[in-house]
Amino acid sequence: MTHTLLDAVRRYVETHGDPAGQAQTPIPGLTTIRSRRPSDLIHAISRPLVCLVLQGAKQVTTGAQTLTFQAGDSLLITADVPTVSQITRASFGEPYLSLVLELDPAVIAELSVEMGSLPATESAAVRFEPTDLEVSDAALGLMRLLDRPASVPILHAQRVRELHYWLLEGRHGAAIRRLGLVDGHHRRVARAVAVLRTDYARSLRVEHLAEIAGMSPSSFHQHFRAVTSLSPLQFQKQLRLIEARRLMLAEGVNASSAAFAVGYESASQFTREYGRLFGLPPSRDTVAVRDRTEALPSHGASSALPDGMGPG
Repeated sequence: MTHTLLDAVRRYVETHGDPAGQAQTPIPGLTTIRSRRPSDLIHAISRPLVCLVLQGAKQVTTGAQTLTFQAGDSLLITADVPTVSQITRASFGEPYLSLVLELDPAVIAELSVEMGSLPATESAAVRFEPTDLEVSDAALGLMRLLDRPASVPILHAQRVRELHYWLLEGRHGAAIRRLGLVDGHHRRVARAVAVLRTDYARSLRVEHLAEIAGMSPSSFHQHFRAVTSLSPLQFQKQLRLIEARRLMLAEGVNASSAAFAVGYESASQFTREYGRLFGLPPSRDTVAVRDRTEALPSHGASSALPDGMGPG
């Protein structure tokens, strides 16, 4: 991993980062992340992405699989799957630093046609490999655009395309290709996932989601679970609980208000399901997180509040 990419990410996040250590760039889907301490567990339903770890280490669990990756590795997520992640190595002197790019299925589909039809493999939805030099160089090219803001709207699309190309050409290529299959199960399920992410607070019938995916209800249910590891109802429930926790921790909303805001009709049901996912009932969980935050040293440590990026 080149130190120039590490330096570019460090400079950007130090200048533009929010209290949680994230800096969304003007390039759609590109985010820099910094943490100056090991983090709490972060629950998320991640979008397909690649994360280039530049300094420090992180652990990600999905289902029964736990991966530990570090500087020089790139984490790949090829489906909207639930993850529990934790930064395991970070300090004030050597913070955790990473660069995250959300993958674009349309760009992958276009490049796959131009590059020739190589097979797409049925690999794990979450995996990591050493970062290819070409991927690192292409990422640095994206970061350099940020030093010249006028260039971003003109050049960012071709630089993003170049980074996708080298991902497809490299170690992750076969796993990424299935995202570009226009009529593949991943793309069909992704259409339903987009609706769930937008309308998670509404009551959504499986038949309606199946119609959006262009499948029969039984086929949709089967493929949805195969892609995401959850049923549509479980997926929506986790989205609701993750958003409710964000509302309570980041915006100070009380538990009952958060429950109703995300679509629950019963506060007691919300409390039970919240405890199952996060390990503590809402009131005790928020107090515990805030106590840990207040106990942090004051020399610029990142917030302990969940950052929402999950494996980034």
